Amino acid sequence: MIVEIDAQSGFCHGVTTAIHKAEEELASAGKLYCLGDIVHNGSECERLKRLGLISVGHEELHSLHDTKLLLRAHGEPPETYKEAERNNIGLIDTTCPVVLHLQKSIKAAYEYNPDVQIVIYGKLGHAEVVGLVGQTEGHAIVIENVDDARRLDFNKGIVLYSQTTKSLSGFREIVDFIKQNISEGVTFNYFDTICRQVSNRIANIRDFAEKHDVVFFVSGTKSSNGRELFNECKAVNKNSHMITCAEEIDLSIIKNIDSVGICGATSTPKWLMEQCRDVIINNKR
Repeated sequence: MIVEIDAQSGFCHGVTTAIHKAEEELASAGKLYCLGDIVHNGSECERLKRLGLISVGHEELHSLHDTKLLLRAHGEPPETYKEAERNNIGLIDTTCPVVLHLQKSIKAAYEYNPDVQIVIYGKLGHAEVVGLVGQTEGHAIVIENVDDARRLDFNKGIVLYSQTTKSLSGFREIVDFIKQNISEGVTFNYFDTICRQVSNRIANIRDFAEKHDVVFFVSGTKSSNGRELFNECKAVNKNSHMITCAEEIDLSIIKNIDSVGICGATSTPKWLMEQCRDVIINNKR
């Protein structure tokens, strides 16, 4: 039986940078605070916790003083930086450059015309989206689908952006819907701000899933990118299964089959996929 790990699965550049900076600080200091989970993967968070990484929520930020705090790749709203400065917190800012550029674009659009509707195609409450909305003092409108877009004011100007990890096809669907409904003479500008390092994985992961009898997609339950990529696997291979770790592999599924594919989200560490591979291989010996 062939067991293959998808070479293109695993951490994206932004997550890799955040993990490396956390490991560097932990190696020298032995302790570091992180605002939220550094990555949407419980196994990787547990590994870093053992090294001394302490995750804190925004509600705990006011109680931190004179220490170091890592800001993850998702980015943060301006208020986080202000609070850190008030409390003499040294920031290790690992905001993904793609996200940082998007934040600046949204802030510039809002400051240029505060009356325009700044619309973000993304998941409401997602860490990246919270940071994006913060650039508009909370005025941006978050939509998750075309149904949400129906509540926009089509008699008022619209500027549309996207969360960097959302579906390109979903973004285009919303663009088409707004174009069809915007009132004559009203301005509609849209910017495709989807990270190609993420979106380009869709075609690859579909090809990968198609060529295997069984696919195990390894992802944290909090990863929206993971859910989207898993759905792509499932669309081309009904024998695709989402798991969070090797212990969740149902070995009865892989009896009498020729090939198993193991893949994952942009928040899935390579070592976790390797653990899954080893469990399958050892079971077949």
